[in-house]
Amino acid sequence: MPVKNADLREDLPQSPSELIRCQRISHSAIMTPQLSKCQGYDTLVVVFTAADVLGFDSADGTLAYRDSGGDGTPVVLLHASFVDSSMFDPQLSALGRHCRVIVPDARGHGASANATKPFRQVDDLVALLRHLEVSSAVLVGVSMGAMIAIDAAVEYPELADGLVVSGRGIGEPEYRNRWSRTVATAQADALVRRDVAAWMDAFVCWAAGPDRALDEVDPGVLAKLRQMAARTLAKHPVPEPDHSIPVADVMTRAHTIRCPVLAVDGVYDSPDLTATVDRLLDAVPNGRRDMIDNAGHYPNMEQPAAYNQLIEDFLDAIATTSRGTPSTTSTE
Repeated sequence: MPVKNADLREDLPQSPSELIRCQRISHSAIMTPQLSKCQGYDTLVVVFTAADVLGFDSADGTLAYRDSGGDGTPVVLLHASFVDSSMFDPQLSALGRHCRVIVPDARGHGASANATKPFRQVDDLVALLRHLEVSSAVLVGVSMGAMIAIDAAVEYPELADGLVVSGRGIGEPEYRNRWSRTVATAQADALVRRDVAAWMDAFVCWAAGPDRALDEVDPGVLAKLRQMAARTLAKHPVPEPDHSIPVADVMTRAHTIRCPVLAVDGVYDSPDLTATVDRLLDAVPNGRRDMIDNAGHYPNMEQPAAYNQLIEDFLDAIATTSRGTPSTTSTE
């Protein structure tokens, strides 16, 4: 059953460039000026703090992260846009039993500093791992985090022992699906109007996807998404430019990724987003996909047990291969 939202526009932009512009605006890591001070969303004044959050001094402010420590395989969990590292709370205890789990807040999100000059998210990731003296890791990302993981495997191939991606792959979404165009446009329009409530209503629609009603998603997941997004918006109360710089030519360089790649997508995610994952799997020599039932764009939050098991199985396969025994995990 498609999501129904009376506030979502029907007069949608039709050109691919305009649709891409809407999505870049709505998923930008840098907020539209004054959005977090809009009337009617008082919860945005709350600033997130946590006792277990650590920090290191980057070239442009302090970046926050959590680190389970230990001698296990390093696994880095990279969160989606507008949220923060706490989206991986369901993974920390499960993966932390056997792995060293490192969970950063991306610049401009969570407890990490905002950007004051040009930067690349992938370089922030590399700086963190060098700070922790971690030479390589399995990189696990959802949405924006998946893109950062892919960037790392392309730009710093020695860093990536394996990739797990959900919700995004390579290239811009084409937005052939009308529902996706509607939601992306609603987010972009809300940013222009500085209407936080409307933006938030559109933002959480991605959790459902085009074939579910929003009330079919666990209300606890939706509340968590709103809470994290509110904290991120609160970090950007004044006008600021978008300092983020993309890694160049990822589409044409993805074939150089040699580490194992696992795509874990929710069956209800937007087909426009999962199509970017298709492109990644077509490009890499060692990739496969698993689908998670009853999940949309955030499978790790909706179905943590199934998601965690897939990650653990993937880590076991990498460990088996590294010991010189061929993995029984097939490539799809």
